[in-house]
Parts: sequence; C-alpha cells; structure tokens
Amino acid sequence: MLYTERIRLWHEAVQAVDSRDWQGALSKLSQITEPTSRTLFVYASVYLALGQLEPAIRALDQTIAKDERLAVGFFQRAAVHLMVGRLEEAMSDCIWAQKHMRGNPVIDYKQLGLRFKLNSWQVIYNAAAVQCRMGLWDKAWEMLLTMSQEKGGRGGQLDTALESIARREFLTPLLVPEGEVFRPRKQDVEQLPERDFLGKAKVISSIIPNDDFGGFEPLRLQKPGYYEPKGEGEQESRYMRLRSTYIAQDPAELTVPGGGLVFMFSDGGMEGRATVFYDGKRGLVPISMLESVDVTKFKKKKELRSVPNGIPLPPGLKPPTRPETRPRAPSPQLATSGHLGSPPTPPPQYSSVVDSPTERRPSPSPIEEGGSVVVKVHYKYTLALNVPVGTPYSQLQETIARKVGHPATNLRLRQRQHDSRVLKPLDGDAGLRAVLEEATESGRAILWCQPENPLQGRTILYQLVAQYDYSAQGPEDLEFNEGDTIDILSEVNDEWLEGHTAGNIGIFPRCFASHDDTDQDTEGAGALGTQL
Repeated sequence: MLYTERIRLWHEAVQAVDSRDWQGALSKLSQITEPTSRTLFVYASVYLALGQLEPAIRALDQTIAKDERLAVGFFQRAAVHLMVGRLEEAMSDCIWAQKHMRGNPVIDYKQLGLRFKLNSWQVIYNAAAVQCRMGLWDKAWEMLLTMSQEKGGRGGQLDTALESIARREFLTPLLVPEGEVFRPRKQDVEQLPERDFLGKAKVISSIIPNDDFGGFEPLRLQKPGYYEPKGEGEQESRYMRLRSTYIAQDPAELTVPGGGLVFMFSDGGMEGRATVFYDGKRGLVPISMLESVDVTKFKKKKELRSVPNGIPLPPGLKPPTRPETRPRAPSPQLATSGHLGSPPTPPPQYSSVVDSPTERRPSPSPIEEGGSVVVKVHYKYTLALNVPVGTPYSQLQETIARKVGHPATNLRLRQRQHDSRVLKPLDGDAGLRAVLEEATESGRAILWCQPENPLQGRTILYQLVAQYDYSAQGPEDLEFNEGDTIDILSEVNDEWLEGHTAGNIGIFPRCFASHDDTDQDTEGAGALGTQL
C-alpha cells in the first residue's frame, strides 16, 4: 500500500472521529491494508465509543503486537479488561504499562500524534480499581497512598478514591478521553493535495512574431527550405519582394528597403495594403510595391539559407560521424627459454573469468603432478586463471597486467602465509613455483595483486599491518584500509611514519598500524634491508 494512500485514509478517519461519525471512521480504517500501531489504536477508540468492548480488545491486542513498548496501549487495554471483568488480564496490563513508563512520572504522546499525557499515578489508580474488584481493599488503599507520592495533576481524585474505598465502593477505571486518537503528521497531510510545481507555460522568446501560445502541439515534419506559416482562412500566404524602398507612414506600417524579401501574411481588407513579416516585425506595406518571388530557386544558395524576415530555416545539417578507433598494437611477448637462434616457445593459454554472483564455475577436480592450478588473483575485483605448474613469474605477471590494464612492471604479486595477515611478495619464479606446487593437491591458489611503482633505491625497514582505515588529510598522507600491509620506509618522528602500499608513498600516524603478532617471531630482522 502506498504511504500517501495510507496517510489519506488515516486523515479521513480522524476527521470522521472529530465529527463523531463512528461508522464512517470504521469504513475508512477498513480500507487500510497495512495498518500500523497508531491506526489500530484509532480502531480501538472507535469501538470503545460504540460500546463494542470485545472488538476494542482485539484491536488493542494488534496495537500492542505492532508496538510492544506502547505504554498507553497497555493502559487502555487494562481499563477495557476491567470493564469486561477480566481482572487478571487487567492487573497484568497495569504492571506492563508501569514497566514501559521506564520510571518517568509522565509520558507526553503529542509528538506521536496523540494529544494525551499518560501519568504514572493514572496507571496506579487503575491497578487500585482492579484490587477493589478482587476484594483486596487494603492493597487498593496502599496503592492509593503510593499514588499520593507520584507527580502530576490529580486534582481531588485521590481524596475521592480513598473515600470510595472506605465505603467499599468500586473505582471507575480511567481511559484515554473519547475522541483523542493518534493523528498523522501535519506535514504529511499538507503534502496530500496534488500540486502543479511547473505552473502554466509562458512564452518568453519566440521566433514567430506576436507568438503568445503557451500550450503543446504535436511535432510537425519539417523539410529543408523555408518555413511558411499558414494564413488566416483561405487567404494566400507567400514570399514577396519589394520593388523599391518603402518608408512607413504610420505606426502600423513597416519600413522595408528595396529588394527586401518579406512574407505576405494577408492581403485583404487593408485598403490596398498587405500584412507582412520582415526582420521579425509585423506590419503593413502597399500591395502595389510587392512582386512575387520563387524562393525554391535559392534553396541551395548559402546566402539565402537564412532570410532577414525573422523566420529561420529548419536545420539541414547532418550529425558528425563518429571517429574511428585506432587498433591497439599487440604487446611484445617475452621469451621464456632458449637462445637467440631458437624460435620463442608459445606462451601458455589462460582462461580468465571474473567472479560474478550470477555465474557459477564448476569446482576443479584434483590436479596431478605437472598439471594446472586455478589461481584466484585478488585485485579491485577477482580474476580466476588456469595456470600450468611450470609457468614463469614474468608470464603470469604479463597476463594479469593485460587483464587489469596496468604495466607489468608496476604490478607486484603477494601471498599470505598461514595464520598471518601480512602479504609477502613472491620471490620470482621460485616463489611462484612453490605456491603452485603446494596447491596441486587442492587445485587452488590465492594471490594478491597490488599496483606499485618501483621505489628507486628506497629501503624497506620493516612491515606493519593497518589496524584501522585511514583517510588522507592532505596530499602528503598515505591512505589505506584496515588489514593492508604497509612497507615502512622511514620514521619521521615518534608519532608519524613514512610508508608505502598499493603503489603509493606517504606519511601516516604510527598508532594506525602495528606489527602482526603471528609474524613478529619469523620476520624480525629478515625484512630489514629489503630492496625493491
């Protein structure tokens, strides 16, 4: 159900309640297919006004099911249970209402649309009324004495209640006043009427003189040439040329130079004068000074593509052609083995599939010695490559570079050791072969690819693991995410370090990274002095 439709029905039901049209309110509420706790409370209030207590209890049950912490819902249902004689249920609701008051002496429901303040003493008063029906007069007396310590305006209700208990008279339960229901927000109600945000169209500028049409009309098929407006009725409209210069004699006439091309709009009923358009203006000129002209003869002449009468020609240019794309030169293949005189061996073929939630790959079967391994390469996205065990490091680097669109010299492959979050660079062909041979049993291997610029002569002192995300505050800062491995190049001071990760170099606070606990014993001085 649309939110606006629910607000509209809710508002109309509240208006019916204000006018005491209970049946009309029920009719509007029954059309709400997705009621909320507040609309269900309106249901219960209408049934109470009609004296139908059982439907009111069912509506309050649904209200509390929608909002289990609505204290006023428990308070209202306790009073209705007391009215039908269900004393145990009434006492339970009083206890729950007092619990959901959360120690507050009063709860104002005005912000939720109900103009009612629920006081703690009102809940205690209803509980005392239940004790009276149970015959526990002493407990009811003690509850009323407890009520005297609660804050809130009670008037003389406490003294009257104590006198009634002394005379062994039952107390009348308190309810939310009749007609007080939850109402929709005023801002939502104000948005219900349809609004014309665009307003009425107004002509600001037009190529047609004296044009005041502000509506819409279907598109007309226009052909290259002159655009000729239609004349009034059956009168003829055409282009004419002035034989000589004409000077206007009154404000209704136009001054047109000799040889000027005008569009004659009407030539009748003007005492020998015709209505013409010239230079964007409309006026009268003598018919005797006009001569016919065939404008179709000048369609292909550039100087007559735009005539000085204020009515431009339709566009006749063709759109520009799309530029041709230049074919990319094939990247050179690296020789992997052999000498200069022998032909290079063809590189192994790889199949690449980008991980996708809609495409599923069959799980590989166990790989025998000398076969291939499925290598998952984590980049900005994930690549799956079928790599033979004996593939050189440089060839795998070139293949990944073509997939991700980076130069192979700026890519570095890393692996993660067991029980460690540190990503270690692969040690060339030997490191790659060790990873592939280790994965022959499972048929899978996982590598991380990070774009890096070569560090000319920089020394990696040690490596840290980012404990938090760090956003760069300036151009000199190094930005990274939690879990990234950072190569430490220098210590700026006690609080800042200079590091390198993902091909970027910058400074960052020392407290954002720390040593990996599982790797401190094995790394230590081994990483000291590592050169890129």
